[in-house]
Amino acid sequence: MTDPVNHSTRTGRRNGTAGSSRRSVTRAAAATALAALVGTATAKTAAAATPGTAPRARTAPVPGVRSVTRLGARTLDLSFPSAALGRNAPVRLILPSSFDARPARTYPVLYLLHGAHDDYTSWTRETDIEAFTAGRELIVAMPDAGPTGIPTAWRDGPDYETFQVSEVPALLARDYRASGVRVVAGVSTGGYGAMAHAARHPGRYAAAASYSGILDTMAPGVPSLMDAIVSRENLAPRSLWGNPILNLLTWRDFNPRSRAAGLRGTALYVSSGSGVVGGLGDWLPEALESLLWPSAHAFTDALALLRVPVTTHFYAGGGHGWAYWKREFGASWPMLAAVLGVPA
Repeated sequence: MTDPVNHSTRTGRRNGTAGSSRRSVTRAAAATALAALVGTATAKTAAAATPGTAPRARTAPVPGVRSVTRLGARTLDLSFPSAALGRNAPVRLILPSSFDARPARTYPVLYLLHGAHDDYTSWTRETDIEAFTAGRELIVAMPDAGPTGIPTAWRDGPDYETFQVSEVPALLARDYRASGVRVVAGVSTGGYGAMAHAARHPGRYAAAASYSGILDTMAPGVPSLMDAIVSRENLAPRSLWGNPILNLLTWRDFNPRSRAAGLRGTALYVSSGSGVVGGLGDWLPEALESLLWPSAHAFTDALALLRVPVTTHFYAGGGHGWAYWKREFGASWPMLAAVLGVPA
């Protein structure tokens, strides 16, 4: 079995910028954390690298899809019109090894969500999810969440929640034989999305996993962090959910902790590190992880009060980055695989 944690082959961004882009994204997120910690919502202070430009083979689009770019034997980039976003939007797919040979079969779907200041290519760039899923009969879908990576219905902007929760699954069911079995997992703001989607749409996902996710958006310091994430992309902070005080009901409605009762019956995995406390001295990523530590605990405490089961891994130290998220994905995989009905 291929371990998604320990290998380095990636699809997408295959040129020499992969390492630097990975560091840039981590540092950009950490700079956002620093802005939140000191109480400022600044514009971009560090830029994530531009996606690579390795040659891609284009194939004829399937019905309803504007373009299909084949990256490998099983990996595709789709672009299709999204009513929720008001534009063409991308999603990366990894198809099962048997997809072409078994045209009558349907497949469960693992949705993987990216973090802030990154994009839908991150999981194939940073992990070996392609090799790991080879021989496992499932579809992996990695939808875009915009530059902030916050997959929600914006107060003054696009509706990434509808895009990810409704439009992408409808496309996969229609054109790629996706079954009704869905699992969602995400890192950072994608971890927020995994729990928010599952909580706000009970029964839509059989399992949800969050790795260093923002799970209580109203915890002390977190509204400022959300503002900083939005501002770093040169967007108005209030365009997300409005003012956290004046628009309290909207903030509550999109808060995974406030909607925790909707997770009853969903298999759950939550992991987070303590960051600076017990860390290794990589201060910026550890500072961001520290900021999210109370938020994750508040969320799992709410689940405990509701008697909603959750598997947790709270660990000492740890930074807000892929070195930890790859490990946590591997730790959560047996639970996700059991729900998906594929080998662990």
